[in-house]
Amino acid sequence: MTITSNKDVKPTAKMTTGEQAAKNKQLQHLLTTHQLILNAAGEGIYGLDCDGNTTFVNAAAATILGWQAQDVLGKPLHDIHHHSHKDGSPYLREECPIYAALKDGEVHRVNDEVFWHADGNAIAVDYTSTPIYENDELKGAVVVFRDISERIKIEQERQQAFAEIKSLKEQLEEERDYLRDEINITANFGEIIGESQSLKRTLAQINAVANTPTSVLVLGESGVGKEMVARAIHHNSDRAEEPLVKVNCASIPQELFESEFFGHIKGAFTGAHRDRVGRMQLANGGTLFLDEVGEIPLDLQGKLLRALQENEFERVGDEETIQVDVRIVAATNRHLEDEVKHGRFREDLFYRLSVFPVEVPPLRERLADIAPLAQHFLNASCQLLGRQKMGLSLPQIKHLRSHAWPGNIRELKNVIERAVILSSGRQLKLEAALSNESNVAKSKLDTDRIVQDESNILTDEGFRMLEKANLIKAMRRCQWKISGQGGAAEFLGIKPSTLAYRLAAFGVEKK
Repeated sequence: MTITSNKDVKPTAKMTTGEQAAKNKQLQHLLTTHQLILNAAGEGIYGLDCDGNTTFVNAAAATILGWQAQDVLGKPLHDIHHHSHKDGSPYLREECPIYAALKDGEVHRVNDEVFWHADGNAIAVDYTSTPIYENDELKGAVVVFRDISERIKIEQERQQAFAEIKSLKEQLEEERDYLRDEINITANFGEIIGESQSLKRTLAQINAVANTPTSVLVLGESGVGKEMVARAIHHNSDRAEEPLVKVNCASIPQELFESEFFGHIKGAFTGAHRDRVGRMQLANGGTLFLDEVGEIPLDLQGKLLRALQENEFERVGDEETIQVDVRIVAATNRHLEDEVKHGRFREDLFYRLSVFPVEVPPLRERLADIAPLAQHFLNASCQLLGRQKMGLSLPQIKHLRSHAWPGNIRELKNVIERAVILSSGRQLKLEAALSNESNVAKSKLDTDRIVQDESNILTDEGFRMLEKANLIKAMRRCQWKISGQGGAAEFLGIKPSTLAYRLAAFGVEKK
């Protein structure tokens, strides 16, 4: 494109003055029309001569880049606003696609560069540099460009939206899988509350071993909920319709161990006034849960091992062999391997029980589970004690998560119940309940001092008499109430069933 002015038109000899004036007027009109058209264009337009100097600037170019006609006319366009890349690195004139059209006579299109605004900011543009020919002779080039900043912004927002959609899709898929797992957990492990990864690993182990006849050893600290794990294993096995019989090995007096496990016949020993069915026989077809299995006396472990291996036993005082089909789930908070090394637990019994070990994580490794567990215990305690429904605040949850919980879930349950007792209205007094933990720590120190004092060691009989006397004192203080609020079991910190068993074992009854 070549734009000329009326100064370029010279009168000829054949033209009259009137004809020349008409021609000049026609050219001026044409020039004005072209100027108006170019200025009306929304794209920026530059005209260049063959040396790359600017010959024309339309209004849009000045508006987009801030360079006015007087700033660029007659000057190299590249040096003004195309001299460097967006990152500031030099853009050599020899590599400029604008000038390439002047060299090779080809059309060059670019859509990923910047022009520099008069204020120093980079403007993202796409542009086309088109050569101009007159009578097959290269006369210059025209550069048409657009500000694509808004388009790039929209594209970036679109890509960001797609990324967010992709992320949300992945999140929804994870939540779908999580909810599917939660549904399975709710259906299969309804008593076990939590969503931490460590608990999910335990639940995966339960799910893997439940529907097999394999013996399971549940390992974990005191108070982590080993009994619930055993119950979940039983309820998800093919023995779910058969009984789950629990034996607390730590609460059975040594002299009653055989009778407890295998039963006895009338007259087998002093006090055997009738026949009794043992726990092994009660669990026939189902599951026998041996809680605190590490507490079984060494001299009785061999008898248990034989019964487990042969699936048969004889009641105390009886010669008849009883056949049983029992699956064993044992639990302990001891390191049985260390007990084996020190000769306190039979190695063959250990291997018989620990075919498939299941590790139950302590509460301090289940921080994500503390809030739902605490709320569960809070709801249960409010219902049990007839209190208004309460909730946990975020500071209280944070406080709970910062606690070490040496007593694990059992300790958490006690703290929540104590907090409900101390509370009135709908405000839970959790801090007051947690402050009592310092008293527990002091009690532990007192116990350590007693252990260090070796001057007064009780015999086993003396210890049993002391335990019996302590039970009687607790029952008297609680007016012989065993369970419930204010009962002796709550006072002693044991289960009502455990207290009832110990009372029966010692022959303690209300006079």
